[in-house]
Amino acid sequence: MLIRLSQTYLNHLETCPRKFQLIYLEKLSSPMSPDQEEKLTWGKQFHLLMQQRELGLPVAPLFEAEPQMWESWQAIAQKAPEIFLPSSNPATFRQAEHLRTWQIDNFLFTVIYDLLIAAENSAQIIDWKTYPRPAVRQKVAENWQTRLYLLVLAETTDYLPEQLSMTYWFVESARDEGNGKNSDGHRDKRSRSSQCLTFIGDRQQHEQTKQDLGQLLTKLKRWLKDYENGQQFPQVPPNSGKCQKCQFSTICKRD
Repeated sequence: MLIRLSQTYLNHLETCPRKFQLIYLEKLSSPMSPDQEEKLTWGKQFHLLMQQRELGLPVAPLFEAEPQMWESWQAIAQKAPEIFLPSSNPATFRQAEHLRTWQIDNFLFTVIYDLLIAAENSAQIIDWKTYPRPAVRQKVAENWQTRLYLLVLAETTDYLPEQLSMTYWFVESARDEGNGKNSDGHRDKRSRSSQCLTFIGDRQQHEQTKQDLGQLLTKLKRWLKDYENGQQFPQVPPNSGKCQKCQFSTICKRD
């Protein structure tokens, strides 16, 4: 049986195997708050804007529906205009929402690059994030999105790991405390800014990621076999600090 995995599932698997079981195998989820739904909708609209812009499709309707989307786009364009300028080399490949797959044994990994710019001797992955830049760079570096996206591109092309890079662009509204509302209860006008984090590929890190992935998949195979025999996936220790904000704390009797 082919098991389809993504960076999200790898993060769940590494953070808490039981959480992976509940989401991936048992298809459980929790309702989102209105604020979470608003952020998700805004994020989808921003990704659609960037995709349509790359395809040369009209983006004015998106700006009309969400005027502040223009500010977010401008914030990136001012800091990194080269992202939006056509390459002087016609051989350079550009594609929004570029999908790639990579298979190991019976595991199929799927990655979707928000924007891939591939030149003759280098390739750049661009990923749009609609939330503030994390304070700790190392956490982003260790996230399976960063590791898997660079790994898959190196494994499915002729590029060397050191010829690859991945840049996250973070755009988000700057809100005051109180969920972005002022004293009269109305939402404050959002101001947009952008920040980025870039990670350069490295051969040593590439091999380490492959090794770490192999070890994680070995554990997953064992846990899946045990699950078929009625055994639950392992839980994190109660004092790990990961259960308090988990949506499954009640199910796991950790609340």
